[in-house]
Amino acid sequence: MSHLQLEHLLVGVDAELDAYDVDELRDGFFDASFYRPVKRDPVIMARRASETLPLSLMPHEKLPFLRSSQEQALLLIQTAKGIVTSRSGIKLCKSFLGFFISYVLCLIPVTKAWLGKYSYIMVVSAIINHPGRSIGSQIDGAVMTTLGTLAGLLWGTLATHVATWSSTGDAGYGGLLALFFIFFSAVLGWLRCFFLRLYQAILTAGIAICYACLAGTFDGTGWIRFAQYIIPWVLGQAVALLVSLLVFPAAGTRSIALSFHISLQTIEAALVLPHVVSSSLNRDLGTRFVDLSEAARDFTMDLTFSPFRPRDVTTLRNLVQGVVRAVLSIKPDTSLFKIAEKEPNNPTSQAGRIQFRPVFNDASAVNQPLLDPSKLVAETLATPIREMINALQDGIRCVDAVIMDTSGQRKYLGPPSKLSSDLTEICDLLRTTVSKFDLTEEALINNSELPQAYKDHPDLVELFLFVNPIRQTADRVLALLEKVQDMQQQRHKWRVNLPSYPFHKAILRSNAQARHDRGGLTAGFYFRSKDQLDNAMKDLQSRPFIPLQRHPTDNQLQSALQAEATPVGKHDDEKPDPPDQDRSPSQVQTLRYKLWLIQHRLEGFESRFMLKITLLTTLVSIPAWLPQSKDWWNQNQCWWTVAAIWFMMHPRVGGNLHDLSVRVFVAAISSLWGALAYAAGRGNPYVIATFAAIFMIPMIYRFTQSSHPRSGIIGCIAFTVVSLSEYDNAGRPSVAYIGWTRGITFVIGVVSAVVVNWILWPFVARDELRTSIANMLLHSAIIYRRIVAKYIYHNQGHDPTPDDIVQSERLEGRMREGFVRIRQLMELTRHEICLRAPFDPLPYSALIEACEKFFERLVDVRQSSVYFQPYMLYGPAENTTSLLAARRDAVAAILMNLYVLAGALQANHAVPRYLPSAAIARRRLLDIMEVAEAAKANEPKETSPKKGRKWADVYHYAYSAALTDIVEQLQQLKYYTKEIVGEVGFDLGSRSL
Repeated sequence: MSHLQLEHLLVGVDAELDAYDVDELRDGFFDASFYRPVKRDPVIMARRASETLPLSLMPHEKLPFLRSSQEQALLLIQTAKGIVTSRSGIKLCKSFLGFFISYVLCLIPVTKAWLGKYSYIMVVSAIINHPGRSIGSQIDGAVMTTLGTLAGLLWGTLATHVATWSSTGDAGYGGLLALFFIFFSAVLGWLRCFFLRLYQAILTAGIAICYACLAGTFDGTGWIRFAQYIIPWVLGQAVALLVSLLVFPAAGTRSIALSFHISLQTIEAALVLPHVVSSSLNRDLGTRFVDLSEAARDFTMDLTFSPFRPRDVTTLRNLVQGVVRAVLSIKPDTSLFKIAEKEPNNPTSQAGRIQFRPVFNDASAVNQPLLDPSKLVAETLATPIREMINALQDGIRCVDAVIMDTSGQRKYLGPPSKLSSDLTEICDLLRTTVSKFDLTEEALINNSELPQAYKDHPDLVELFLFVNPIRQTADRVLALLEKVQDMQQQRHKWRVNLPSYPFHKAILRSNAQARHDRGGLTAGFYFRSKDQLDNAMKDLQSRPFIPLQRHPTDNQLQSALQAEATPVGKHDDEKPDPPDQDRSPSQVQTLRYKLWLIQHRLEGFESRFMLKITLLTTLVSIPAWLPQSKDWWNQNQCWWTVAAIWFMMHPRVGGNLHDLSVRVFVAAISSLWGALAYAAGRGNPYVIATFAAIFMIPMIYRFTQSSHPRSGIIGCIAFTVVSLSEYDNAGRPSVAYIGWTRGITFVIGVVSAVVVNWILWPFVARDELRTSIANMLLHSAIIYRRIVAKYIYHNQGHDPTPDDIVQSERLEGRMREGFVRIRQLMELTRHEICLRAPFDPLPYSALIEACEKFFERLVDVRQSSVYFQPYMLYGPAENTTSLLAARRDAVAAILMNLYVLAGALQANHAVPRYLPSAAIARRRLLDIMEVAEAAKANEPKETSPKKGRKWADVYHYAYSAALTDIVEQLQQLKYYTKEIVGEVGFDLGSRSL
């Protein structure tokens, strides 16, 4: 079977594989075989690549302007429907109420006079920590924003006092303010990158320091300006908190229930078997796997009022993700039911529920002779496996119904009320079907009609490979059912759950709404996933392998076995560090190395952002500290330019030309609308409030719920500042003057923030996409190396432990999340300017798909190797000596290809024309394995259980086929990598394809 898979990979390759019984061990050195690359049809490869593109990157036939207009119109209609018919309308209503109540209070003359000159700070406060979030997030945001505001005001007040008391003139006054401002901005810039949980506090602290050091400079000191800011701010937070508590309060249960609901629905769709292999369905399962982790993490990070306990949510998350892993291992495209349907007396039903005629009534009936073993297996297992699939679907639906019932969201989100939520009945049904299947399978395995070896029956192997993952999925679903049943029987009351996520991890994360409001969500998820994956792989790739001598001593052998038994893959914080005196000289961290670590960290993106934000805000703030420019600066409230920079600057992404044009347009139109609101009614507060309601409803939606929050927040703040400044100043000196001066301050802030991000260490999604794929190739190589060492060619007696399997599943979960984030990153390339060359997403999309399939085959290899021991397949050690060199070459050829391809993508260098042929190395290994199998066939058979031997035989060939598929996927990786970076021709400077 594996030989047939390799034939099309060796077309046109003239390889002499006969070694004439000569073995050359070469002391473990790799012997690479180089052959002319197999030519591919570019048309066929381009068509395959186009099938992997996401919908957003699909080419369109219509003109871009017409296409954009139609898409915007369709999106507007869908958004309107969603607001009217879904929870987003309630969320928008709450966010708007928080704004509008504060806005109306600022229009009341008595309230405005009491709040002081900067009364609109109350509205800004209600916008930044809007009430369109859960109660826990609202309380957290209120505390964070208030503490950040206090920190900024206190530092700014201290700066003004020191400048007033210590300076001898205006020049010294401005210089001291600048020093305090620069220091505080630098600290805030670094903290904003590192402690994401403090984002709201740092953002408001930056606005407060802008106000304290840049607004009303040279006007004296005192606590009046402090009170004019902090009182409106606290009142704005109070209004937002009251709205969040009183108007359709969100206790945090709906989000976690919705995440479970969507995940279980996706699992149910994947269990409609058989079906054609669908990459989109597998991607949906991977996305649900990732989203469920985020939802469970958000639930445990915030204060919630829920019938779910955080510990139960974490356990449920793990169990559902275990079901997702099991479903992903199912081979959905099977011929088992088609073979069974060929019997004329087998009736079928609709909707994927096929009821087959039972082939036997007891175990003895299985021994009735049938000529075709595939027909025997299909007719025997079709009925029990179909009943098991039906029971699995019913179990998933029942779990969904119980979770939605418990959360109180079933009547809003589903499933239908007619669906039963009796877990006891479903559990008994699933246990019965599993028991029936096990008895049938045991009787089938003992049937003498089955062949002794499955080498010549690949169709039979495929049937068994479809059946066994479903049986494993049943165990996972049964564990999930038992946990949900236990939760249903306990019937927890609704109660307040305090945050339970570990503090050292929570400080590095933020809740869902804060992540959205921060902007750059896709890039943020990508970089965080990348860092987590790098940390998970760090320990694996940092452990050197020291091979034994050909004839090792007892001490060397014992040391090697102890090193192999050392757990690998755990994070550094899970393993205590040994004292320096117990470490080897290479493990002791010297002072020079520690200084290098500090310097290396200072070169990271945190320091870069700190430098950018400090440099830009300082340069823009210079007029505020100069006596000759302070008058027009204070009169026109130009400190909002620096505040706008704080809103717009992002540690990771800076925005493209499309973002710049949209944000500038929104800032300009918001300022214009604010001036028109005052001019239309000549200062009538009712007219101003009406204009505010008309304009701010879509603008608040853009800020709080759309994928463009930063343009939304700049529009909200610009309209608020311009309209209320017009009202406070009674339109003097003129409505137009206030409108254009305030508006230009926001436009300058937006333009300067985006342009500086373009110039200094810009974020280029296309370059990040290329390097991210390179990292995934390197990580795949590391996982392949680990699987070979830990699961395949390990020493006898050192089989993988349950901890090793759990650790491998965690690494695989990280990898799946990495592929999800890379595809999201690829969509960011749509609006980037093509200054150097046109960007074709086809090879990138195809390369990601090929890399993911390569990884999935690695998972198949790991799962298959659990059922048999490759080192025991060919008898004693003397029979396997001939395999050592072939195994080494087969593994090393794949690793070297992956390392070269990853390095070429990372450095954007062309790929060498000739690379070690993994197909030839695999073919040579298969040929030697045939000889070893023939030699073992003459030896006496081992007395092992027949069932275990049969499944070991099945998974032996599944394992072999998966390794051959890896070689095939490697060819795809090489082709599409060369499409991206080119191929080195005979001229070293050429990049020809």
